[in-house]
Amino acid sequence: MEQKNKKSGRIAKLLRYVIPLIISVGLCYVLFTGVDFDRMMEVIRYQCDFRWITLVLFIAVLSHFFRAFRWGLQLRALGIDAPGYALVYSIFGTYAVNLVFPRLGEVWRTGYIAQRQYAPFSTVFGSMVADRLADTLSVLFLAFVAFVLARPTIVGFLRDNGESYMALANMLESPFIWGSFLLLAAVVWFLLAHKTTNRTLLAFQKFMKELWQGFAVIFRMPGKGQWLLLTVGIWGCYFLQMYVAFHAFPFTADVLAHYGALPALVTFVLASISMGVPSNGGIGPWQWAVMFALGIYGVDHTEAGAFANLVLGMNTLLIIGLGIFTFIAIMLDRKKLAKKSNSNT
Repeated sequence: MEQKNKKSGRIAKLLRYVIPLIISVGLCYVLFTGVDFDRMMEVIRYQCDFRWITLVLFIAVLSHFFRAFRWGLQLRALGIDAPGYALVYSIFGTYAVNLVFPRLGEVWRTGYIAQRQYAPFSTVFGSMVADRLADTLSVLFLAFVAFVLARPTIVGFLRDNGESYMALANMLESPFIWGSFLLLAAVVWFLLAHKTTNRTLLAFQKFMKELWQGFAVIFRMPGKGQWLLLTVGIWGCYFLQMYVAFHAFPFTADVLAHYGALPALVTFVLASISMGVPSNGGIGPWQWAVMFALGIYGVDHTEAGAFANLVLGMNTLLIIGLGIFTFIAIMLDRKKLAKKSNSNT
C-alpha cells in the first residue's frame, strides 16, 4: 500500500510539472512555425523603444505592491498582522515560484505567511483563494466589456479563421466540461454535508471550514472601500502595462492611433484569460493570446511575435530578478527573527 501511495505521488508530481512544460513547449512550437526569427530579432533591435518597456516594468512592480497591500487587508481582518515588507516578498516570490512550478506559487506564499505569522495554513489559504477569485471576477468583467465594445471585430476575425471559431464554440458547448463541473460541485457538497466519524473526512471538513473563514472575511472585513480601490489599482496597472507596451513598437502604436485604446484592452483581456492555462509563467499561452489579439487588428505574425516575446521576456527577467532579491531577503529576515527570538529567551 505504501509503495502504491509513493508511486501515485510520483505520478501526480510528474503530471503537475511535466504537463505545463509540454503545453508551453507545444504552444511555442505552434506559434513559431513559419516565423522568420531573423526578422523578428531585427524588429526588436531596430524598432523597439525600450523606454516604454522600462515604464512597463515599473508599473508591473507597482501592481505587485498593490496586490500585497490588498491581501494584507484580508489577513488583518483574520487577526494575521503580517508586516508590509513580508507581504511584498510573498507576492514577488509567488511569481518567481510559478515560473518554475506552475500553480505552486500561491501555495508557497500561503505557507510562507502562515509559517512566519504562526497562523493556520487553511485560513491563510482561504484568504488567498478569495484574492484569486477577485482576479477571476475582474477578468470576466473586463472580458465582457471588451467583447461588447469589440464584438464586430472579434466575431469577424473568428469567422475568417474557421478553425479558431469552431474550437471556441466546441469548448463552450462541451457537455463534458459542464458535466464535470457539476459532478465536482455535487461531490464536494456531499462530502461537506455528510455527517461522519471518519477522521479523514472530518479533517477535510475542518480544512474546508477554515478555508471558508479565510475566504468569507472579504465580505465582512473593515476597509472594503480600500480593498476595492486596490483591486482597481491592480487591474488598472495590468491594463496600463499593455497599453504602454503598445507604444514601444511603431506597428502597435499605429493600431492605437487607428482604433484607440480598444485593441490594448482586447489584447490584455485575452492575455489575462490565457494565464488560466497551466504553463511555466504563462510562456506559450500568453504569447499565443497576444499574437491572436494583434492578428485581429492586422498585425502580421512575425511583428506580433516580436511584441509578445519581448514584453513577456522582459517581464520574466523582472520576475527572476525580484525572485532572487526576495529569497535572499527572506533568508536575512529569518535570521533576524531567530536572533530576536533567542534574545527574548
